[in-house]
Amino acid sequence: MTTVESAIGTTKTMVLNMGPQHPSTHGVLRVLLELDGENVMSAVPDLGYLHTGIEKSCEDKTYSQAITLTDRMDYLNPLGNNLVYCLAVEKLLNLEVPKRAQYIRVMMVELQRISSHLVWLGTHALDMGAMSVMLYCFREREEILKIFERFAGQRMMTSYIRIGGVALQPPTGWRDQVKRFVDMMPARVDEYEALLTENRIWQGRLKGVGYLPPETLVAYSTTGPGLRASGVAFDNRKAFPYSSYEEFDFEVPTRTESDCYARYLVRVAEIRESIKIVRQAVDKITDEGPIKSEAPGIIPPEREKMKTEMEALIYHFKIFTEGFSPPPGEAYVAVESPRGELGCFIASDGSPKPLRVHFRSPSFVNLQALPRMVEGQLIADTVACIGTIDIVLGEVDR
Repeated sequence: MTTVESAIGTTKTMVLNMGPQHPSTHGVLRVLLELDGENVMSAVPDLGYLHTGIEKSCEDKTYSQAITLTDRMDYLNPLGNNLVYCLAVEKLLNLEVPKRAQYIRVMMVELQRISSHLVWLGTHALDMGAMSVMLYCFREREEILKIFERFAGQRMMTSYIRIGGVALQPPTGWRDQVKRFVDMMPARVDEYEALLTENRIWQGRLKGVGYLPPETLVAYSTTGPGLRASGVAFDNRKAFPYSSYEEFDFEVPTRTESDCYARYLVRVAEIRESIKIVRQAVDKITDEGPIKSEAPGIIPPEREKMKTEMEALIYHFKIFTEGFSPPPGEAYVAVESPRGELGCFIASDGSPKPLRVHFRSPSFVNLQALPRMVEGQLIADTVACIGTIDIVLGEVDR
């Protein structure tokens, strides 16, 4: 207990540990809350309970081996993590990725964005007491995971995006499966909105809660839906297009209220925009064409070539036993993850292993705004604020 002087006299405040085992902290996050009754006086996030050392582990692997580690950073955005890492390595190598592979990458990361937002919406609704929405969101997410499994043989940690392109050719019948999903999805999003958007309880829990002005969010380097909900239309897919995003037609949803309710509306609108992008990607992806760059000694050869060409077999053996050596230098690439700007910095010393790997993870950066967001709010509002920041602790404690 601590004593605080206030306008009404001397009052006592209590420091409460919220987490690190509390489900509403969305992972192993500990928040020290100083409370006056149920009012939050101050909050201090305490990190490190999940520390994985992924960045240092990447530096102990060859460039290709490190891809599997990126999957496990933001575990709701494995394909986006693959993409930013591969783009950084490709920048080091000055490697051009075939258009067909670029379009496949866009389709997969946008399906991943929808999947991530569905997990967010379902778990956040559960935090606020709406259980049905979680069941509906996970129902639709299951269809996305089936698509991933069909493409990569794995539902979550796919490692599907590889240096120079993607791992495998799209499977037979993929186009019909993806089209069925995007045709079904708009009506399902309508269901979520019918349950929540005009719901008085939902609005009462979120409207006016966790307000921060745009200038404060910019000062904290906040990106993603949290920033766009304050009226700042910054999205890396538009500002610094990558993987041919400049060829896709989509909007950047924004709101100006900058509260928890606005963050909810922005993410729902983003699901609809991602559906549009996936539709366009399906039309752009041709049935024939390369899915990897032509770069012997860096990109593994096709398996059929290995059966008939000795040179291809030697390249395959050397790539997977020794790796490849980019020229000395540095590269930084940023993409738009479901949580904001995800950046990857790689430094090469000319060896088969990176000298330094560092990720600019949006969950870690966005979490800085939490103390300002919950100050003066009720303790129940802290749950709403943590939820609408949408942190993933695997990315915070990488």
